[in-house]
Amino acid sequence: MDATVESMGSGSVQPITKAKATGRISDPIFVGLLWASGIFVLILLGLIIAELFQGGLPALQHFGLDFIWSSAWNPVTENFGALVMIYGTLFSAIIAVVVALPLSFGIAFFLTEIAPQPLKRPIGVAVQLLAAVPSIIYGMWGFFVIVPLMAAYVQPPLIDTIGNLPVIGALFAGPPLGSGMFTAGLILAVMILPFITAMFVETLESVPPMLKESAYGIGATTYEVYKNVSVPYGKTAMVGAIMLGLGRALGETMAVTFVIGNATRMSASLFAPGATIASTIANEFPEAAIGSLKLTSLLQLGFILFVISFIVLALSRALVRSRLD
Repeated sequence: MDATVESMGSGSVQPITKAKATGRISDPIFVGLLWASGIFVLILLGLIIAELFQGGLPALQHFGLDFIWSSAWNPVTENFGALVMIYGTLFSAIIAVVVALPLSFGIAFFLTEIAPQPLKRPIGVAVQLLAAVPSIIYGMWGFFVIVPLMAAYVQPPLIDTIGNLPVIGALFAGPPLGSGMFTAGLILAVMILPFITAMFVETLESVPPMLKESAYGIGATTYEVYKNVSVPYGKTAMVGAIMLGLGRALGETMAVTFVIGNATRMSASLFAPGATIASTIANEFPEAAIGSLKLTSLLQLGFILFVISFIVLALSRALVRSRLD
């Protein structure tokens, strides 16, 4: 009997010993792979930043900091400035967020609180499918459908009515071209809508049912529960979702190129054509000769876009951290 126990004990100890030996070998390898993955991301990001900065440095040396504040963009005289493109990038992205935010709130509220189960899934899938549509398809749809509708039915009445008012009329002045900053903002709003909505839905569904049931128990309405319970509970994640949508809108290229008008001039009007950093690079990069001042200016625009995106990311993290504290 003692021999049997001894044999059973030695048989059970042997696999454990092998497992410990395997763990001592595999664990450092696994940790090393994780470190390598993290360092690879940092190296890749650093190489991209260095390449953009080095490539655009001649333009910055030639024009100085005036490159950032100059609105000139003339390839003939080789006089380049980034202000028009920075303005167009920020303006169109802000329009997109302003349009998409209430729609995302409404869709998320409908899906989480009101929609019956047979309808909830199809609408949720449809919202997710919007994120799978290629950006060039959005651009073609905007150019062939939205631009003619804007030129024929939306812009003329707004220009004739609101455009004649003092102060605010400047936002609706100009000819009804169809393309322009507002049209680009609408297309961007449709593109970032599924990203913001999906995160809103996930956030609202993570609210503990006990909190909502307690609010209903004291007589709160559905809107009051949504406003005073669900939104405050998930406001941190919602801020992150909004910033994610803003970052997505800042870097969009093809869809904006189709509908923004690609005019390198600034205007306060929502209907005026303009240009973004991404659309300018897409339009003029193939024509820029290697080593030319135009090419270095385009690379410097790319570096500026990276800086803008980094600032947006830093602001989002600061807002989220402040709300967590």
